[in-house]
Amino acid sequence: MAAKHTFDAMVIGGGAAGLMCAIEAGRRGRRVAVLEHAERLGKKILISGGGRCNFTNIHCKPENFISANRHFARSALARYTPRHFIELVERYGIAYHEKTLGQLFCDGSARQIVAMLEQECADAGVEIFLNTKTISVERGAEGFLLETAEAGFSAGALVIASGGLSIPKMGATCFGYDIAKQFGLGILECRPALVPIKLNPNDCKDYCDLTGLSAEVIATAGGRSFGEKMLITHGGLSGPAILQASSYWHAGETITIDLAPDQEAFAAMLESPSGRDLTSAKTELRKILPARFADRWLDLHASERWTNRHVNDLEGDLHRWQLMPAGTEGYAKAEVTVGGIDTDELSGKTMEVKRSPGLYFIGELVDVTGHLGGFNFQWAWSSGYAAGQAL
Repeated sequence: MAAKHTFDAMVIGGGAAGLMCAIEAGRRGRRVAVLEHAERLGKKILISGGGRCNFTNIHCKPENFISANRHFARSALARYTPRHFIELVERYGIAYHEKTLGQLFCDGSARQIVAMLEQECADAGVEIFLNTKTISVERGAEGFLLETAEAGFSAGALVIASGGLSIPKMGATCFGYDIAKQFGLGILECRPALVPIKLNPNDCKDYCDLTGLSAEVIATAGGRSFGEKMLITHGGLSGPAILQASSYWHAGETITIDLAPDQEAFAAMLESPSGRDLTSAKTELRKILPARFADRWLDLHASERWTNRHVNDLEGDLHRWQLMPAGTEGYAKAEVTVGGIDTDELSGKTMEVKRSPGLYFIGELVDVTGHLGGFNFQWAWSSGYAAGQAL
């Protein structure tokens, strides 16, 4: 199909990373097109943070990201920081607030963030093509040729910002990875991240009728520990601590949960040899955990003997509760995708493919995955800015 539309740069994907990239390139005088297969821009932005968009985290550091190359994200994150995005939000008069651990949310709606980005695109002269599904991508003598159902597009530079595999009902596909393979790029194994875990049938039978109960815990997987809330669900465990740990968990491994961080639940029982029994233990543990959860856990873990050794063993089990998950809730419930395009293939400064000048990959597609709490949005802004500055 002959190209009907010609631009300096084309961005496939109208999400956080793609829009930021297009805005920056447009500001620099480039003629930019954004091709989005959905009917509107920023669909994942709109559902984020319970509809209030956890748009960044003021404590963002390279250490908050998972990558085979832990240094790769450093350059982009340093060039476009949380402060830069906050200044943009403030310029638009969007009210926001800080929640726990440096997370920033809109006071109102995530729609404000999308509207801001749409206005920035308009001001930068970016052309938006909605309901535009890319059918093929080829490289010609003078740049990239894209075919869609409606028309052909051409440009000297192409940015792939089509997102990872998480939340397929929002339109997630393997498109970006397929393009990476087409151009010979390496892809590190992908898996769902920031996702609830499923308990094995026996553990689920023991605990999942307690759906809705939560507790402050420390969850550990893959050598990383996170202290926040854990939530019991109808099929397993969720909540911030579990979601964080899930990003480091691999099939066949256990997850360890400290149910009483920095507390000695049964210390009072050790002080006196009398009155030691299951009822007393439940009374003590109810001071830390929801009563029904405390009772259930003790029913399943307490010994029939109450010597000092047995009480100490019970205390240890409370701080090192080991579970073998049956799996996770998968991409359908995952917030992001761990793994992706090998960062060795890309320039950390520009996100350009080293062996294919003019081709860029940004955002969730890249093997850079943030922790829970606004870090993945910051990577989208930062990687998008880096590519936009290079176009």
